[in-house]
Amino acid sequence: MFYVYLLTSIADPDQRYVGFTSDLKKRIKVHNAGASVHTRKYTPWKLVSYFAFDDERRAREFEYYLKSGSGRAFANKRLWPTELQPSDSPIQPPEKG
Repeated sequence: MFYVYLLTSIADPDQRYVGFTSDLKKRIKVHNAGASVHTRKYTPWKLVSYFAFDDERRAREFEYYLKSGSGRAFANKRLWPTELQPSDSPIQPPEKG
């Protein structure tokens, strides 16, 4: 499976990140460990939502779309929560297997 995921910073909820991976749990750990240049400044991160794809190309296309102007507008309206409280429980990545 291939995943497109949305993260929001717990430390600064205005900071958001959209990414792609084939191992969602591992990738979130990498973000929260500060090992990703693009997200280390705003650790820790909370998983807001993810989308699973069988086809890598389609997953990459969806990630690219969400990072485009119209994709950002769609995500802002439909995918990002309007208010994410620190007490909200994060979405858990799927179990492998």
